[in-house]
Amino acid sequence: MGRVLLWILFGISCIIMVLLVLKIYFMRRGMSDIGEQLQELLATDTNNLIFVSFGGRHVKRLAAKINGQLRLLRRQRLRYLNGDKELKEAVSNISHDLRTPLTAISGYLELLECEEKSEEVEQYLRQIANRTEVMKRLTEELFCYSVAASVQKIEKEDVVLNRALEEALLAYYGAFASKDIVPDIKMCAVPVCRRLDSTALSRVFGNILSNALKYSDQDLSVELKGDGTIIFENMAKGLTQTEVGRLFDRFYTVETGKDSMGLGLSIAKLLTGRMGGMIEAEMEEGRLRIILKFAEEKNNIL
Repeated sequence: MGRVLLWILFGISCIIMVLLVLKIYFMRRGMSDIGEQLQELLATDTNNLIFVSFGGRHVKRLAAKINGQLRLLRRQRLRYLNGDKELKEAVSNISHDLRTPLTAISGYLELLECEEKSEEVEQYLRQIANRTEVMKRLTEELFCYSVAASVQKIEKEDVVLNRALEEALLAYYGAFASKDIVPDIKMCAVPVCRRLDSTALSRVFGNILSNALKYSDQDLSVELKGDGTIIFENMAKGLTQTEVGRLFDRFYTVETGKDSMGLGLSIAKLLTGRMGGMIEAEMEEGRLRIILKFAEEKNNIL
């Protein structure tokens, strides 16, 4: 009788162990399923929710809580997108409204140049003309950012980085010469071919070179490597590590860039990302380095 009881207890224990193992297995399978679905949902723009068929009520309760957070996250994202869209439209409208009166002011200043006036009045007019030109540049920068931010489509074509970079440097030759800057240029001997938007690429190069004009201590080196990496480097002792870390932030300026809205490098980063590239800034021993890279796409044939 004792042996029978022992065998019964042993059998019950085995059944309990099997049930526990199965429960753990299904819980692990349910948790794994939740993890995979969550990763997929966060990577795609979809309204789907997590669904689990294994794991019991505890796993389903966890899935329900995660779904609640997903719904909240989507509502917040929608509010952010709507607010960002309204902001871009407002910026575009404001910049457009500012351009008209500034153009009129410039026209009247040109007419005043033809009139007789005292030396003191001429000095005042020069100050007004100077500030008007600054306002026009700031307005144009604001308008360019609103356009770049609102246009999502990138028209890619075959581009030789060597040629595009040379053209950008030639366009700034006069500006560099006026500041006694002679760029040290190192170009890869082999053509570096990529599929990019040529207009956007020209804007990126132009904004980076404009930034170099603002912060350079009368030197600039530009290097194009065979892997599509372009390095713009110059002495900039007036910049700190904190300022360098914020160079790509919208509307961030340092004192040396007081005639700018701080949108040049922000636009460069925006356009570079849309073309599939990477841009970053670093500071080492007083030298500012802007690193731009366009990796080679598969099956990229020029």
